Amino acid sequence: MEHKEAAPLDTQLFRRVMGRFATGVTVITTQADGGVRGMTANAFMSGSLTPMLCMISVAKKAKLHDVLISTGHFGVSMLAQDQEAISKHFAGQGSADPEILFEHLASVPVLARASAAVASIVDARHDCGDHTVFIGRVVGLRDDERAPLIYCGGRYATLHVKHGAPADPAIDFWELEPQ
Repeated sequence: MEHKEAAPLDTQLFRRVMGRFATGVTVITTQADGGVRGMTANAFMSGSLTPMLCMISVAKKAKLHDVLISTGHFGVSMLAQDQEAISKHFAGQGSADPEILFEHLASVPVLARASAAVASIVDARHDCGDHTVFIGRVVGLRDDERAPLIYCGGRYATLHVKHGAPADPAIDFWELEPQ
């Protein structure tokens, strides 16, 4: 394989390419200074089943970044289809204030009526360029079984679930070995 000098990568192209990965929309929350602080994010993923861990990636320049370091806990509320206004509010883009209700899951604030929520205690954090990856030990879970809000290509979307049974309900992506 011949190696050629690669042209510098374009950051705008990188953003567009990464934006093609359809993802759920979350609001990351924490309790600080007598109130709940939060931000919209899509950089969230499961980390481990045993122990139960999840991960969030937060820009170092985000207002919530240093607050998360000081509080040591975070909630992840996976937004439901009808919560686009809440997503925009926590992204600093909302023109009107939507009704925002919080509840506590294992003493960690999460949004009420979200599709699902996770409460975590920060177990570790790792530098990741202009972001920090926070690894959370899960201390609470809630599933409201509401259809999720999706984000792809810079737009909000809804999930269309195909009718019928899954092709193989026994598939467990947690247990798959590489081929």
